[in-house]
Amino acid sequence: MSNVHGGDDYSLSRVPMDARRPMWEVLVIRIGSLACVSQLMLGAALGYGMTFWGAFWATMVGSVLLQVVSYALGAAAAREGMSTSLLSRWAGFGKMGSSIIGGVIAIALMGWFGVQNSVFAEGLLKATGIFNIQIWAMITGLAVTIIVVFGFRLLSITANISVPLFILAVGFAMAHVLAGHDVGQLIHAKPAGEPLSFAVATTMVAGGFMIGAVITPDLSRFMRSEKDVFWMTLIGTFVGELGMNMMSVLMALAVRSSDIVTIMLSLAGWIGAAIVIFSTIKLNDINLYSSSLGITNMLNALFQWKVNRVAATWAIGIIGTVLSMIGIISYFVNFLVLLGVAVPPVAGIMFVDYYILKRNRRILDESRERNALPAECEIWNPVTMAAWILAFLVGYFVTDTGIPAINSLVVGGLGYYIGMKVYGLVSNQSIVEFTKTNETV
Repeated sequence: MSNVHGGDDYSLSRVPMDARRPMWEVLVIRIGSLACVSQLMLGAALGYGMTFWGAFWATMVGSVLLQVVSYALGAAAAREGMSTSLLSRWAGFGKMGSSIIGGVIAIALMGWFGVQNSVFAEGLLKATGIFNIQIWAMITGLAVTIIVVFGFRLLSITANISVPLFILAVGFAMAHVLAGHDVGQLIHAKPAGEPLSFAVATTMVAGGFMIGAVITPDLSRFMRSEKDVFWMTLIGTFVGELGMNMMSVLMALAVRSSDIVTIMLSLAGWIGAAIVIFSTIKLNDINLYSSSLGITNMLNALFQWKVNRVAATWAIGIIGTVLSMIGIISYFVNFLVLLGVAVPPVAGIMFVDYYILKRNRRILDESRERNALPAECEIWNPVTMAAWILAFLVGYFVTDTGIPAINSLVVGGLGYYIGMKVYGLVSNQSIVEFTKTNETV
């Protein structure tokens, strides 16, 4: 079976216990996925429309929702040693359903890789004044691709370097922006912009990282215990989500503007460029890594191909890089947002199947003892497909009630649970099962 030393990072197998990593290694990567420029932009938007404490509680509530999703899926992955798309084969979706998950995740994250690569290239162009956007896009895209080719170990090394430097750069910029301001007064200051409701703010927080929460298993499968996953999600949330948000909220209250990132990036010297560089490199390598896992699973599920993750990484990285070089990636943003609506229900369905219905727990437990995958899995689960489509429609069209990302997650999970119970009654099955295949990989 392919292994981490060969660069494949167990993309189509369980991660064995002797390949698991210390909690802090995964934690640093997790913080890196949260602490980024987009998080600063989110915090600035909250600080422009809310008081400090209003923004604090909106961030807390949204973060708790994200942490619940992250922990539930992450703990299952740590127990089973599988990525999101691979685990889904035995958590409600079956083999063909998991191919759709893999495809959605792969395309969405490849697209965001291209978008972030454009930002990366623009930052370096402004900082250096040499070359052009196309050359920088090629350099940055290929550099990140090379990092991801070497798998989890190099992701960890990159995060260990880029995360502290990003936080230091943001701290320096924050000190510059807050110079001459009384922090105590800022905490009690009124926002400068139009009031932002608590519900909208919570939606912004929860929706902004929901895809990241759903792909938590791609990293947590390398963790040694469910307790490690708990601390990873908790500390990562407080440092990366709450910490970055509140720093940005204070800056927005200080300068009376939501355009904090532009102000920070305009700082003299390499500080502004450092913020872009260290934000993008640690975020984009995760985008590309999870995308490669998704496409590997999709091709295996559809065609029984065992595509090496390294080859998939090169293909996705080159495509994303070329799209950012020729400047058309920005036209796909609306499509990428649309794909993002399809992701939250995956978490709800997997949670219900794995933790409540537990339809495949016995074969998962038995095969885990042998560090192997189960000998069989469902081909299709029609109830899952119906619940997923319903949840997608709710998430896309119901935007004025509740939190769309959470609405679709709950509808997906609840719809799946009710659908399975009804199907069980109609078919007279206490544990619903559909046609299975022994070609699991």
